[in-house]
Amino acid sequence: MYTQFFGLQVKPFNLTPNPQFLYLSKTHREVYAHLLYGVQNRVGFIEVTGEVGTGKTTVLRTFLGELDPEEYRVALIFNPRLTVIELLRSINREFGLQGQEETLSQLVEDLNQFLLEENHAGRIPVLVIDEAQNLSGDVLEQIRLLSNLETETEKLIQIVLAGQPELTQVLSRPELRQLNQRVAVRYRLASLAPLDCREYICHRLKVAGCPDAELFSPAATRRVHRLTGGVPRLINLLCDRALLIGYANGIGRLTPREVSQASRELMQQPSGRRQYRFLWLTAAALGCAGVLGWFLNDGLSGIFQ
Repeated sequence: MYTQFFGLQVKPFNLTPNPQFLYLSKTHREVYAHLLYGVQNRVGFIEVTGEVGTGKTTVLRTFLGELDPEEYRVALIFNPRLTVIELLRSINREFGLQGQEETLSQLVEDLNQFLLEENHAGRIPVLVIDEAQNLSGDVLEQIRLLSNLETETEKLIQIVLAGQPELTQVLSRPELRQLNQRVAVRYRLASLAPLDCREYICHRLKVAGCPDAELFSPAATRRVHRLTGGVPRLINLLCDRALLIGYANGIGRLTPREVSQASRELMQQPSGRRQYRFLWLTAAALGCAGVLGWFLNDGLSGIFQ
């Protein structure tokens, strides 16, 4: 609708992940480095957490997509609400195992044989479980047991548990202390800083074909950051609506006025009502539930926590 008005080839702020629009902020680059360190050094368990919409899934997809298939084998699990048997079947299927085994012991035996073969071939199997905060205690215990599959010198499988901050609380339960103690690399993905927020917006506009990446004034991008807390998914929502408002009113360069109006419309607030960032953040996040998010502050000191 507004693309032609602003000289855009495509909409720049869609919620669905698109590798063409990938923007890695400082925090995203740091979590990427932690993932690479953990996998290459075969540490066993890696934990990545972050609030809803901060880009965990996008970083994971990008990271896995750049692993050389000649050196790595990847299994990615998006639905963690599984029984132990269902999880193992999903893992084996993701690794390309075609067996129809029904028992836990048979599934584990097949997986172990596969891991030994990959190790002999010089490849590293990597298992990534997204939304891992939803895993049951029984499933987490089975995942811990998978880490016992090893040779005398190294782990046969690298496991990345990614999820919302609640994942850290789940792993802190007394009954999961053995698993928690095995997590060698931890990182919490932060939201975008104000400068990163502006660069993120400009980057997406450039990729979308905007002849002027300064379509949002500096004050407008500051307002976007204040209202969204720097969460990429919410930035996309707000900027998309602001562009629509600009188009409807014939405004070629967006100001804080259009951004605030977009926020009010998304929140269905009266124009004179004060805007609260966290109310906006919560409502918009709930409105996006079930939608894949778009696409780190602890530092390297967090590696051996």
